[in-house]
Amino acid sequence: MEEYIDIVDQNGIPTGVSVPKSEIHTKGHLHNTAHVWLFTSEGHILLQQRAASKTICPLLWDVSVAGHIDAGESIEQAAVREAKEEIGILLSEDQLNKIGVFECLQTYLNGIIDNEFHNTFIAEIAVKIEDLTPQKEEVEALKFVSISEFKTLLANSEINNHFVPSNRKYYEFVVEAIKAKLTQ
Repeated sequence: MEEYIDIVDQNGIPTGVSVPKSEIHTKGHLHNTAHVWLFTSEGHILLQQRAASKTICPLLWDVSVAGHIDAGESIEQAAVREAKEEIGILLSEDQLNKIGVFECLQTYLNGIIDNEFHNTFIAEIAVKIEDLTPQKEEVEALKFVSISEFKTLLANSEINNHFVPSNRKYYEFVVEAIKAKLTQ
């Protein structure tokens, strides 16, 4: 059964109308997503390599966990659910530190119109990568990188085909938010 997604207004507020996920992307309706960036107390950031089967940016490295918010679901509920589904980690809503909402309006050559608001959280975790369970339909691989390695990969993203190229400013903001959290 296809999942339903709430259409939102320019402020990310649900309009009261929900449509199938396929319609969200063919008609370009505004919608919310939950993004969770996971990091360790040592300053290592968990990156997810998008599955080869993904229709958008396959095999590129991106946010630890991300997904659509189901109709009627809170942003925090979606973040916790996606973490469990995509990599098998149990988070609680109180572990989530919201760092912002980022507008992402993209149209892809394959016809997908992705107009979304990334409701973005960071969360500190203490887990070994081998204890995570990637969902094969979503995740090709997982890895931890240091903040300095993250910055180097990002600085060379035009030539290394590592990160989603259109998200550079977003990634820069996220890594600075993680650095700030680590120094608190």
